[in-house]
Amino acid sequence: MNGNSPPVFIADANLFIEAHRRYYGLDICPGFWECLVHYSGQHRLLSIDRVRTELVSYGDELSDWVKDAPDDLFVSSLDEAVTEEYRDIMRWVYGNSQFYRAAKDDFSGGADGWLAAYAKVHNGILVTQEEPQPNVRRRVPLPNVCRQFGVVRQNTFEMLRQLEVSFNWQP
Repeated sequence: MNGNSPPVFIADANLFIEAHRRYYGLDICPGFWECLVHYSGQHRLLSIDRVRTELVSYGDELSDWVKDAPDDLFVSSLDEAVTEEYRDIMRWVYGNSQFYRAAKDDFSGGADGWLAAYAKVHNGILVTQEEPQPNVRRRVPLPNVCRQFGVVRQNTFEMLRQLEVSFNWQP
């Protein structure tokens, strides 16, 4: 993300999960889902393979949508620079006495560390509905990792506004 090119948004799993379960259900706001596909085709929005795997594992309507999503929406997280950044993130997580061991282990088994690493390496904006939790011990919040590693973070609604997306109902 430099001054000349538009930002690339890197989507956390909860962007999809919260939208599907709460406010942009596939049946009530198909425009939201079409918007995700559109911006992935414009190389402005993506997520990573590990998020795709997580979402498909639910076995629900969202899983079906993810299976049918364009390949460029979920990209590979396996490249040398991302792997090295992930190692740095995990060194920080395991070296941080704030978090319980179970929280560290849970974080290491999920997609969040990889998302933060991918966003950092590719200078993207990580989109998550999570908020920072400075005193939490039972989990490693993705926004805390973003803050520690200088990864820009926004929520879904900030991303939609920046993309100038609007969903208009018509009778």
